[in-house]
Amino acid sequence: RKERSPVKRTMKMNGVCSRTVSFELDGEGRVHDVSFVGGCNGNLKGVAALSEGMPAEEIISRLKRVRCGFKPTSCPDQFAAALEAALKGDEQE
Repeated sequence: RKERSPVKRTMKMNGVCSRTVSFELDGEGRVHDVSFVGGCNGNLKGVAALSEGMPAEEIISRLKRVRCGFKPTSCPDQFAAALEAALKGDEQE
């Protein structure tokens, strides 16, 4: 795998209560310093804590397609999408 420089990202969330998610992706593709703006405070703090130091690909595989109630997405699903975009190098703010 190609070594990357650490990068801090803030990405918009769509179709969920959270407005943004911020995180750092280190040179080995591990996730750090996750924080959400809006949404279910306690649950999202839990997602952030469990994600700390985990490889982005593992987070994506665990959280992608998680749904919230009758919504077609969720904050964890949107976090997975933000990580996918960051791994691809997409710029989104």
